[in-house]
Amino acid sequence: MMSPADFLADLLNPDLVFLPKALAVAVMSSIACGVVGCYVVLRGMAFIGDTVAHAVFPGLAVAFVAGGNLVLGGAAAGVVTAVLIAVVAQNRRLREDSVIGICFVAAFALGIVVISRAPGYAGSLQQFLFGSITGIPTSDLYVVAGTGAAVLAALTALRKELVTVALDRESARATGVPVFWLDLALYVLVTLAVVISVQTIGNILVLALLVTPAATARLLTDRLTVMLWLAPVIGSAAAVVGLYLSWSFDLPTGGVVVLVLTAGFLAAWTLAPRHGVLARRTTRRRVPDDTPPPHPAPLPARADEGAPA
Repeated sequence: MMSPADFLADLLNPDLVFLPKALAVAVMSSIACGVVGCYVVLRGMAFIGDTVAHAVFPGLAVAFVAGGNLVLGGAAAGVVTAVLIAVVAQNRRLREDSVIGICFVAAFALGIVVISRAPGYAGSLQQFLFGSITGIPTSDLYVVAGTGAAVLAALTALRKELVTVALDRESARATGVPVFWLDLALYVLVTLAVVISVQTIGNILVLALLVTPAATARLLTDRLTVMLWLAPVIGSAAAVVGLYLSWSFDLPTGGVVVLVLTAGFLAAWTLAPRHGVLARRTTRRRVPDDTPPPHPAPLPARADEGAPA
């Protein structure tokens, strides 16, 4: 296994210029996905994250075939799909998950058809689905940095409203909160976070970067503010460790990053101080079996009880 010092030397090696670029994109996308993912986890929207990840695929394919910017192409396709889901889902006769499923399949099928027209179809498809650390142009670094900063700024500006909708959607609607426009804004922000992550981790695995760090943070804290800081830290750490391991053992970067994220989640699920499996079992053992309920219900009084003799 490569030592950390050797890995650092490779990062500084001018002949391996793609390696620090891959690391920078992985960390920046982890930060954006970590923060957006907190709202996705709070609202139970993992499915929409998966749909958006596949919705960007036709845009990536069109940009690849046309020789355009992959990030911009994926963002355009993802935003169009997000708007379509938000609008069609307003029809109360259709459940939102049905609309999402339709868009999921249609977008991915369109991407397959488009990319099949490109030379080297199999290699291109593998790059899109599983990521490629060697195919990140320098221009994309600036696009990823700018897009990530815009996503974080928008989330900061809309934080109060997004939390209100996440906690109680119907109450938020009743108090005049523009739920539809907030849904649309969140879909677009999820799309942008997904797009900047696809090149490093791949279209298939990008959902893990969006959901797993936030879910891990959710197990470790009860405070939203801490969760919003902890999730991007977990995602960034997994990106660094995953890239290091994949480079050491010549393994696919996206797959290794996801496995590192999953290992962290399982550790938190088991060892979290308050919500881990071991903590819950320990708490249950400390409670005596004969402990009465905290607020026992009063027994109904008999008619002759308390009557004068």
